[in-house]
Parts: sequence; structure tokens; C-alpha cells
Amino acid sequence: MTSHPESPEPERTEDVAPPSPTGPETVEPTGSTTVEPTRRKTVARSRTGQTWVGLIVAALIGIVVLIFILQNLEEQRVDLFFWDFSLPVGIMVLLSVIAGALVMALVGGVRIVQLRRAVKR
Repeated sequence: MTSHPESPEPERTEDVAPPSPTGPETVEPTGSTTVEPTRRKTVARSRTGQTWVGLIVAALIGIVVLIFILQNLEEQRVDLFFWDFSLPVGIMVLLSVIAGALVMALVGGVRIVQLRRAVKR
């Protein structure tokens, strides 16, 4: 490099690209190298694991139902056919949900029996 006494900047003898205002430049690889992601080892699902998940979900639902019942302890009079009794609102809702589940199980069971008979024929 040679510099003149009059100019404050030295002369450039080679071409240099000015720095990018957005940050350092990235260099694209020219070779065709592909990087395979490593696969994680998966644990096979088992009935025991599914049972534990089911128990945890059932426990959480039970806690929510218990909280609901405890928050709805107001007595309500119920007239059902020839019976007359009073129950807390939370208990009535719980009993109606259980009755609905039993009806659903009964209808589902009848349908399963129908399908099994149809397969045997």
C-alpha cells in the first residue's frame, strides 16, 4: 500500500467488498452433503402404560367431580314417578351422568351382540 501525504486514507490495491449492513455474510456450501436427523428411540406402548394413563385421567376427572359436588351442596326436591326425595344438586347431576352412562353402555352392548351374531352367520 502506498499513501499520499495529502490524503488521510491509504490507497487500496485489491478489491474488497464492503461489509454488509445486515450482518456477516453466510457462505453457502458448494458440496451436496446432506445431514440425516438422528431418530429418537421410541418406547413401545404397552397395556400397562395405557392403564396408568387411564388411571391418571380418571383420578383427575374424579377430583373435578368431587369439587363440583362440594360446590353444589344446595338441597333440591326431586319428584320421580311415585318417589319424593331431596338431594344436593351435585349428587343429582352425578347420578344423572351415571344413569346416562349406563344407558349408553347398554345400547352399545346390544349393538356389539348384534354385530357378533352377524359375523358368525
